[in-house]
Amino acid sequence: MSPDFVTPGSVRSAAEVNEEIRALWRRTGGTLSAEERAEYELLVVEWAAAIRGAVVRAA
Repeated sequence: MSPDFVTPGSVRSAAEVNEEIRALWRRTGGTLSAEERAEYELLVVEWAAAIRGAVVRAA
């Protein structure tokens, strides 16, 4: 996954991204390789952006 994958105003909800994070942890058995760690970090950034977007919409 490239850093370009995460774009401002993600179209995925925080719940969708969270599920992908959970699936990654299940798939790896809780131990991430360097590549998987990079994927995880991008997902967390995307999740945080989705949360911020939800908070702004709620305000």
